Amino acid sequence: MTEVEDTVDPTISPALRAEALESLLLERGLIDTKTIETFIRTYETAVGPMNGAKVVAKAWTDPEYKEQLLADGTAAIAALGFKGPQGEHMVVLENTPDVHHVVVCTLCSCYPWPVLGLPPSWYKDPAYRARVVKEPRAVLAEWGTELDPGVEVRVMDSSSEVRYLVLPERPVGTESMSEEELAALVTRDSMVGVTKVRTP
Repeated sequence: MTEVEDTVDPTISPALRAEALESLLLERGLIDTKTIETFIRTYETAVGPMNGAKVVAKAWTDPEYKEQLLADGTAAIAALGFKGPQGEHMVVLENTPDVHHVVVCTLCSCYPWPVLGLPPSWYKDPAYRARVVKEPRAVLAEWGTELDPGVEVRVMDSSSEVRYLVLPERPVGTESMSEEELAALVTRDSMVGVTKVRTP
């Protein structure tokens, strides 16, 4: 058995490599463009942030479920039918008037696909991954999230062992809204913690 020399050029961007690989697989008939587009669209719309929004809305309206969610995120989320790869070990963090959580993956881009869909490009960006750890308030302010000085900011680092979902604060004035109406207010960014859920 001979040793294979590593011939990957580190100056070639990962995006360019992915594009070249996709072209090669298409050329050989191993993948289909429509299938790829359907897969991406599914994760962006059907099994993406809408799943997480349903989890949040249920927690806002059902105190017993909220208690279960905070005690065992994996089981409580799975009880709503949202489970699978990248969602095996979920911890849910509650934002309150006194504590604000924001999630990052400093090593790569560990992300809870079953409840948030595909990770956005900014989440994978080295600048976000470095800056949100060093200067979280400044990064949050750039997202329009201004926090009072007395609010504690906790930066949580996702990994292959654990992934986080932020349970945002419920906006005031939503007491009469249904679960479905509440879910429509929840955004992916609020479940990462870079924004808050806006009052309708």
